[in-house]
Amino acid sequence: MVYLEARSETSLGQAAVAEVAMRRLDDGRWGDDVCEVVNARLQFAISTTNKNYMLRNPEAWSRAWQVADHALQMWDLPIEKRQFVVPDADHFVAEEHAAPTWRKGEPLAVIGAHSFYRVN
Repeated sequence: MVYLEARSETSLGQAAVAEVAMRRLDDGRWGDDVCEVVNARLQFAISTTNKNYMLRNPEAWSRAWQVADHALQMWDLPIEKRQFVVPDADHFVAEEHAAPTWRKGEPLAVIGAHSFYRVN
């Protein structure tokens, strides 16, 4: 998911994207495990990407995988020990490519091409 959503972003931007997915896991409305959350219909690029998609940047894949792994490790910690990049954000959008109806007001943060919002 991190690769498809943010492979061209910095590690901080990728970590913010991963954090949104983990926060949605905590919320429970998008699924009971990470796979369900990131595969929730029309929520992340993985659910809309052609199944025949060919990975073309193995270096970016490796970096995105490391960022995602770090997010999983962070979420294993008690909440008071976690380090947050975008506290409270449960949605993000690359404003250059989309204007979703849920986007209201100012974002909580802007990191690279992504704006992060608290919607729910």
